[in-house]
Amino acid sequence: MKTQPHTQRTSSAPSMAALTRHPLALTQDQLLTRAQLMALGCADSTTSHRCRPSGPWQRVLPRVHLLHSGTPTPRQRMRAALLYAGECALLTGLAALSLHNFRAAPRPERLRYVDVLVPYEGVGARGASSSYVRVHRTRRMPEDFPVAGLGAAAVVRAVADAVPALACERDVTAVLAEAVQRGFCTPEALMAELGASHRGYAPYVARAKGHLVAGVHSALEADARTVVHAYDLPEPLWNPNLHDPVTGMFLARPDAYWAAEGLALEVDSREYHLDPASWRRTLSQRNRLAHAGLPVLAVTAEDLRWRAEGVAGEIRGALAAARRRPAPPLLVNPPPRGASSTSRPEGRGGLRPEGRAGSRPRGGRRT
Repeated sequence: MKTQPHTQRTSSAPSMAALTRHPLALTQDQLLTRAQLMALGCADSTTSHRCRPSGPWQRVLPRVHLLHSGTPTPRQRMRAALLYAGECALLTGLAALSLHNFRAAPRPERLRYVDVLVPYEGVGARGASSSYVRVHRTRRMPEDFPVAGLGAAAVVRAVADAVPALACERDVTAVLAEAVQRGFCTPEALMAELGASHRGYAPYVARAKGHLVAGVHSALEADARTVVHAYDLPEPLWNPNLHDPVTGMFLARPDAYWAAEGLALEVDSREYHLDPASWRRTLSQRNRLAHAGLPVLAVTAEDLRWRAEGVAGEIRGALAAARRRPAPPLLVNPPPRGASSTSRPEGRGGLRPEGRAGSRPRGGRRT
């Protein structure tokens, strides 16, 4: 008679070792919800006992339990956020971008908040934020594009959801440009998604969108474009594809190119050139441009940030010098609107290129 109660508890409450080996716990990174634990035979009283301050488990979010007492990993924090928000929840914003290793997003371990989307009228979805989880109800629930087994919104939606949390034009530009440069979406799709949210964005978001439409591929290139506008310099093409006019062979994709004057601009940063492969690519591109007879003006990230007026003077002087000599007839893809596909038509004619360069992502990225 004395052993009967003990036998009943053992049969009704699975052991901790058995639960950690359960397929559901393995799939969910050692996280189980209250409902899942009950379905596996673990009563609320048992769960509460195991989640006591000195116990072997812990409650990381309401109704979400971690089957050990150690610090949750970044992945477990994201998994817990999805379990808390409901079965239809998807990661979005900076959390989703961090899974794609965006340089413009924090690393997963440095995320302060995890943003999740849930259907506006979804059954079983929780609309209340809790702890580090910010729940956003939406009538435009995106498709699930899982990353490493975690449900996530498509990058174009994640970027649009991340923008309101970014505090300055440079951060917004970096996120927008990286999404396009790495081929996750087109500028047009990104602009459409930003417009579909009907949010009242800060003024600097509009400026960041302008950089993207112009063809800018990084925050440093946006800094260069800001200098161009601030000192009333001609607007170049940003990231155009330059080709040999005879063979059609691709030569290079400089950061900026003044087609009427025949001058290229390259923005160098220590971060981009840390690895030898990136440095070799840059040197190879410069050599091809030099062989084609195209002058290249190089500036650094520090130059743009701390001596913008000096950089503007250097660009103005280089443009004046370029106008005194014939420019190489390179093919520009796409060409300036209203111009031929060569970088300078027969006779100067005062042509100033306009429009944006192609959006094909390059191999490396400057930040």
